[in-house]
Amino acid sequence: MNFGLVNILQIAGSVGIFIYGMKLMSESVQRAAGDQFRTTLGHITSNKWVAFLIGFAITGLVQSSSATTVMTVSFVNAGLISALESVGLILGANVGTTITGWIVSLLGFKISLSEYAVPIFALGVPMIFLSFGKLRYWGEFLIGVGLLFLGLGFLKSSVPLFSEDTLLFEWLRSWTDGGIFSRLFFVLVGVIISTIVQSSSVAMTLTLTMCAQGWLPIEIAASLILGENIGTTSTALIASLIANREAQITARIHFWFNVIGVFWMVVLLPWFLPLLSSFLTFLFGTEDIYKDALDMTIGLSAFHTAFNFINALLLINVNGWLARIASIGVLQDDGITFSKKNSYQKFLESKDFMPEIASIQIRKEIQDFGKIISVMSELFVEIVNSTDTKRNAKLIKKIGQYEEVTDHIELEVTKHITHLSKQELTEKTSLLFRNALNLSNEFERIADIYYQMSMVLQKKMDDNIYFLPDQREHINDMTSLLGQAFDNIYDQLASEKIFSAFQYEKANKAIKKKSKEMRIEHLKRLGDTDYNIKSAMIYNQIVQYLESIGEHIINITDCLKEQ
Repeated sequence: MNFGLVNILQIAGSVGIFIYGMKLMSESVQRAAGDQFRTTLGHITSNKWVAFLIGFAITGLVQSSSATTVMTVSFVNAGLISALESVGLILGANVGTTITGWIVSLLGFKISLSEYAVPIFALGVPMIFLSFGKLRYWGEFLIGVGLLFLGLGFLKSSVPLFSEDTLLFEWLRSWTDGGIFSRLFFVLVGVIISTIVQSSSVAMTLTLTMCAQGWLPIEIAASLILGENIGTTSTALIASLIANREAQITARIHFWFNVIGVFWMVVLLPWFLPLLSSFLTFLFGTEDIYKDALDMTIGLSAFHTAFNFINALLLINVNGWLARIASIGVLQDDGITFSKKNSYQKFLESKDFMPEIASIQIRKEIQDFGKIISVMSELFVEIVNSTDTKRNAKLIKKIGQYEEVTDHIELEVTKHITHLSKQELTEKTSLLFRNALNLSNEFERIADIYYQMSMVLQKKMDDNIYFLPDQREHINDMTSLLGQAFDNIYDQLASEKIFSAFQYEKANKAIKKKSKEMRIEHLKRLGDTDYNIKSAMIYNQIVQYLESIGEHIINITDCLKEQ
């Protein structure tokens, strides 16, 4: 039997079609169901079973545990959920990713899937040319399904049959004689394969295809699948390298969950597989999975699901212990302030991380940005109303630190949105990104103004200049109005609460009215003998700065009304 370069290229091409089909399915589902995903993920709580079901459902839909895990790590990095809350999501994703194996084993080897690909294309292609709602994305989903079926059909015909008297089969069988060391060797091979293709689903499909064609005994195949479970954790581990401590722990939880599971399963494998075979024969009437190649694929799919499900049941109730193991060797955060802790980090990026899901983290970052501006406003008010020069000097320094943070946030938000915008965006996601850019720009400008005002107040202290009581009162009234506006903005960003145009107009008119009153009052007092000219000059600067903040708030409310 000849097996040369052409055969290798045929297998590689078949795998390529399969991978592209899975990618198209995943992306189109995320675009079509992005709003539903956002709503579903918003219900993640400390209830580990709810999180488990959500992780299972999302992974079953997008057909990628790597995408779900990187998404989870990203949410932990953004502070949306904690590392402990992420455990349920990760365990659910591990079970959800086994659905691919069932599709392949139940359909891929018993019927000619490539024959069904063309009718699926006939349904999907017209849908992508229609602009009605999300029909286009569901059309792309169908095309992805067709490509997946086509690739699987080609893969099945590309991998040659091997009879038991072939050298390769005998060589592979000889490796099963080493007991646990043989199983560990093929676990390592599975890790390497899954790490290279960056998908346990693809690695699983390759393993099932080789089993169906008679290449692999079941113990070798099961060991490969265990290794593929570990290898798929590499995506999240790599992504978490630039993340904060909590996110790194989350990625390591995924890794250790699989390592611990593989450890006990490698030991029990010689007893577990016969028990599983008897169970499948009793329940579904299958042949002995050790002898029948096609039923072996069903047995392996059942093994994959059973292993991940049992492992999840064993470890879901010890998530605190799992988190402690995962935290070994992870450096503590450096004790930085609220703003730095939530902002001095990069957005996580992944080839599987779609804009519709990434928008959740962007929304959270803009929300944190608004909170920082609100804190800067409170610090400014405290400086205006305090005569403690040492305390004020510390507060001014803190405002300067916050201003540096806002520069960083604006840069990271812009870079991440630019990166995501290279992909195709839905109309709603495109609007969200555009508003996020506008909001981050407006927030950064307001932060600059607060920093400039703090420098003015620093000069006022250095020159021993004091505000008159009515000047301080006017500043307090204006900052109170601005503070109320910031609170409304933060509430909408945090809860997506819709404020009416009337509410915005009322707030904006109040800010404009107060600005005008302050300017008129200032001009009237300029000729008074008791109106200190140095104090008046500084007061006038502060009034102009506060007016500028009011104008930026109007721009922000316009963005929020549009959204």
